[in-house]
Amino acid sequence: MPESSERHPFLSGLSKHRGAPATCLIIFGASGDLTSRKLLPALYNLSVDNLLPAEFALIGFGRKPLPDEEFRDMSAKEISQYSRRTFRPEIWQRIGENTYYQAGAYDDPAAYQALKERIDAVEKKLGRSLQVVFYISTPPTVFQPILENLGKCGLAARGLGSETESKVIIEKPFGRDLKTAMELNQTITRNFMESQVFRIDHYLGKETVQDLLVLRFGNSIFEPLWNRNYVDNVQITVAEELGVGTRGGYYDHSGSTRDMIQNHTMQLLALTAMEAPVTLDAEDIRNEKVKLLKAIQPLRLDTDRGDAVRAQYIDGLINGAKVSGYLQEKDIAPNSTTETFSAFRLNINNWRWAGVPFYLRSGKRMARRVSEIAIQFKTPVGGLFSSDNRYELAPNRLVIQIQPDEGITFTTNSKVPGLEARTQPVKMNFRYATTYGSNTPEAYERLILDCMIGDRTLFIRGDETESSWKLFTPLLEFWQNLGRRGLETYTAGSWGPLAADRMVWNLGHGWRNSGQ
Repeated sequence: MPESSERHPFLSGLSKHRGAPATCLIIFGASGDLTSRKLLPALYNLSVDNLLPAEFALIGFGRKPLPDEEFRDMSAKEISQYSRRTFRPEIWQRIGENTYYQAGAYDDPAAYQALKERIDAVEKKLGRSLQVVFYISTPPTVFQPILENLGKCGLAARGLGSETESKVIIEKPFGRDLKTAMELNQTITRNFMESQVFRIDHYLGKETVQDLLVLRFGNSIFEPLWNRNYVDNVQITVAEELGVGTRGGYYDHSGSTRDMIQNHTMQLLALTAMEAPVTLDAEDIRNEKVKLLKAIQPLRLDTDRGDAVRAQYIDGLINGAKVSGYLQEKDIAPNSTTETFSAFRLNINNWRWAGVPFYLRSGKRMARRVSEIAIQFKTPVGGLFSSDNRYELAPNRLVIQIQPDEGITFTTNSKVPGLEARTQPVKMNFRYATTYGSNTPEAYERLILDCMIGDRTLFIRGDETESSWKLFTPLLEFWQNLGRRGLETYTAGSWGPLAADRMVWNLGHGWRNSGQ
């Protein structure tokens, strides 16, 4: 058992997860960066907390031939490097003794037959049937060959309707537009039942994101105010200091809208704005998210007064160091029109939010790394404190910070102590690390665990992806037809282009200095 100092209150609510059935997890893309940095450390930390089933096996699947022992050694080194906890050999041994590697091409049916035989051998060794979870952590170009081959060889239908029913976890991106998203969903449903499918968005595994429903519907001071009568605007920011790094080839075919807005940011929006679900069951929650996405009005497509702005970063300073512009980055086409920043003004046509603008922005090489949701409330009716400049009043604002430091900040107004009548804004801060300790479970730990027990609450349904793509596909096609016309620039280390400021100024608002 782990030391008590390593445990976290999160774990006290996980009793249902201790019933996870015996499982064999197959990771497609076993030599990839996500496997090294996130998936293997997540499995290790679940083992530390005794949350993996007693009978657990891991099979890495990749193109490169690799002996089982070499894969085990490589996995142990990566866990040592990336785990949030100190590597302990006795903990790793629980996983390592049933860890294997299967080489094969993703489009080769024979490789899947060999995988099937390997799974049978693992079951024979453990002396029982296992549920099989396929984790597709590969480039999206091979999603469909993997899904089709799992269907053709019978692995997709393995144990259907029983405790050992197979499951599949699929990483983003879920298509490049509405057409490809629909094609991917058709491939999935041709080979798997929707109940077997877990489309993963790691943002949904973050503590603050999971806390949104509790914050909204579990606190009587917020629930009655969460509507157009009291909310002035909502801003969602997902900003990064980093550039494209070694992902230039991928990113230049994606851009900020596909990479961050259409998936992560829209999930944050859905949870922030959706109606209360009937229950906390996965389908009730996902039903409300889909209703919200469908209520968003189509984007106005205009280069001057439209609902979207796109831009590329040029050279500038990040933490005092000079950095190159996007077009000078490795593997970026010299005439690229890919946006590294995008900002949106969304309008939701329902009784709760009609007339309240939702502002979304995401970009690389911005002033600081931060992901947050800021709900700004309307100023009080009447001018009791507005006629005298001694009274500095700020709008009440609730900021839910998702990264880097998870927590909640609420801004109110207070009288300054002293004989003179003055006011100033003050902040009440809650930080997860302060209250619960800094060793909080990471998103992938929760999501892998949920998949093993079959809880799909924090995963995305197929119609969610299509509803989101339906909103953004016309815009992406509009931008593609424009070429570089209307493509703004912004200095690395800034908060984005002036055009994004003008978009919110038009409605009398301004972007907040995120992270402050």
